[in-house]
Amino acid sequence: MLQALERLSAPFFLILVLLGPVQFAHAASSDAFRSNPVNAVLLSVQDGVPPGGETLSAGMSLELGEGWKTYWRSPGEVGIPPQIDWSGSENVTDIEMLWPAPERFAAFGIENFGYLGEVVFPLKVALKNPGQATSLQASVNLLVCSDICVPQEFGLVLTLPAGSGVDAAAAEKISEFADRVPVSPDRAGIISGRAHVDGDRQNLTVTLESTAGFEAPDIFAELGQGTALGKPDIRLGRGGKLLWAQVPILRSDESLYHDPVVTVTDGAAPAATLTPALVDTPPPPPFTVAQIVPGIGHVAWIALLAFLGGLILNVMPCVLPVLSFKLSSAIKAKDRSTVATRAGFLFAAGGVMLFMWLLAAALFALKQLGYAVGWGLQFQNPVFLAIMALVLVVFCANLFGLFEFRLPNVVQRRLAVQNPGKTSNHGADFATGFMGAVLATPCSAPFLGTAIAFALTGRGVDILVIFTALGLGLAMPYLLVATFPGFVRVLPRPGRWMIWVKTVLGLLLLGTATWLVWVMTSVAGAEATIAVVVMSLGLVLVLSFPEVGATGQRSAAIAVLIILPVLTAQLFAERTSENVESNIAETIPWVPFDRGEIARRVSRGEVVFLDVTADWCLTCKANKSLVLERDPVLSILQNPDQVVAMQADWTRPDARISQFLEANNRFGIPFNAVFGPSAPDGILLSEVLSPTVLMDAIDAARGSVEVTGSLVLNQ
Repeated sequence: MLQALERLSAPFFLILVLLGPVQFAHAASSDAFRSNPVNAVLLSVQDGVPPGGETLSAGMSLELGEGWKTYWRSPGEVGIPPQIDWSGSENVTDIEMLWPAPERFAAFGIENFGYLGEVVFPLKVALKNPGQATSLQASVNLLVCSDICVPQEFGLVLTLPAGSGVDAAAAEKISEFADRVPVSPDRAGIISGRAHVDGDRQNLTVTLESTAGFEAPDIFAELGQGTALGKPDIRLGRGGKLLWAQVPILRSDESLYHDPVVTVTDGAAPAATLTPALVDTPPPPPFTVAQIVPGIGHVAWIALLAFLGGLILNVMPCVLPVLSFKLSSAIKAKDRSTVATRAGFLFAAGGVMLFMWLLAAALFALKQLGYAVGWGLQFQNPVFLAIMALVLVVFCANLFGLFEFRLPNVVQRRLAVQNPGKTSNHGADFATGFMGAVLATPCSAPFLGTAIAFALTGRGVDILVIFTALGLGLAMPYLLVATFPGFVRVLPRPGRWMIWVKTVLGLLLLGTATWLVWVMTSVAGAEATIAVVVMSLGLVLVLSFPEVGATGQRSAAIAVLIILPVLTAQLFAERTSENVESNIAETIPWVPFDRGEIARRVSRGEVVFLDVTADWCLTCKANKSLVLERDPVLSILQNPDQVVAMQADWTRPDARISQFLEANNRFGIPFNAVFGPSAPDGILLSEVLSPTVLMDAIDAARGSVEVTGSLVLNQ
């Protein structure tokens, strides 16, 4: 206690030591302000101004009602810090208010900083006339929040006559919270600090080194008023002596921005505030070796969910292109021997697994480097879309019979020696499985969201296990045929039907390529899209030129491919027309996504339905067409007085949406949630919507019904 009070008033510290445990009859406090959310009072360690005293140690005490909170000097994305006007005070030259280290609150995916229960703000009061009576007069503006926010305005007056005395109870309470005021970094054992702010102010990266080490730290950054920060990604290295943190910057005010000031807390250890040195490049995160044994039972259950999610992906409506790849494999296996059939489907399964392992490795590397990661994010990349469209067009041409994929002659001769009289094209089998897995990633399925969220928030071994299980589920049809190769024998005998089936499969893949081109018009623009189409057509013509004959089939195939640029131009024109029409008459009056707006609307008693979607998300399109744009859901979403429909478009990369999803432990879409007075933290819905569950969630968020087991409250 004495150490804390010494920080407030050195002269009074000496007086307290001399007086020892003496207690005085009356308390040094103001009359209290009382309301349902908060009780407030001014306290003073001295119950009088001692002779010659130049400073006083005081405090403003706030007792908050159950469930109510107030804010720190940097409140976070929403909220207002306490504002106090001392201009009415007498015999005072300056009052410095100290801020105890805050707590972190999360709601609606928004991070706020402040206090629950009780807080005392220590005050260092400098007197104009030492030893004379003084009066502290505070005009307080305070915002307190629970499910709703209520501004509080009140005045407090504390008058202290000349004289000596100590209020031990007030001294103890003030010193308790003075101990929570952050100290200098050297007193907390922090020997260095570095910080980097991205050029576009998307992220703040901080590293701190401590002699004592960190255990469970939290970090609060300040970059000026008007700055909103997301949940930090905190990692420890060097046995806990190195702290690395990356904090998303959601919003900043250019006129009020300043260099980072960082406050770090760590349980019972002293909090510290420092201004880290700015560096030109972001400090790299520490790398730690993942331990496999801890939590293995939980990992096994999540792996089972991932396997089921991958298995379900095979029958989801959005994976028609994947199904066409699998059917193509079965047709090619019709004329093979049992050994060749089994090998072909194992190669296809190997293609699936390789893609999943490559994806897991890429996501782990990006996660370690501090980048946002998620399921299907590659479809936001125009280069990836261009490569995929080009490859699919080439696959279409192959199915149309314009040319054949062949292994190099050296490999074919070696296989022929090992299997005389038999041919093999396992390179195409492998590519079939690989491409099928790639095309499945913009889709989502039940269980998949939970599994992906667990993997991407866990250790490196978690990512490996979960994505391996997911790949096995997606590859299961190939593995089943490899186990029972006689399955392909049930297909009819070879004939002209195979040509027609391959043509139909080629048209399906051509439709998928057209869909990718449609997505590119949103992600990359018209010029880039047309360039990709022309390149794809040119590559097909080059590959097929040596084999092009006068057959009607090949001529028709080339005609279809030549028409593709025309279809692309028409598609772009229709897209532009759709955008114009949607601005005139929108089926659902969508409100643009804003995390803070969710909190504000819910605080007014409104219900908000959030839909995070993208042009490349086929499951999102299915939800929209089968649920959101059909009654009874459509009728209620069209009425803002009943439900506010808010939409976040993730077709292109958007850090705000990525950070919101990550805050809710989701890394892919669809993401749908309902917020309301009875569910301020949100009710998360399954990736595949149903009208009944959605309507129940809306009623539950409004408070009309109890939340059922089919809904998931976001904690």
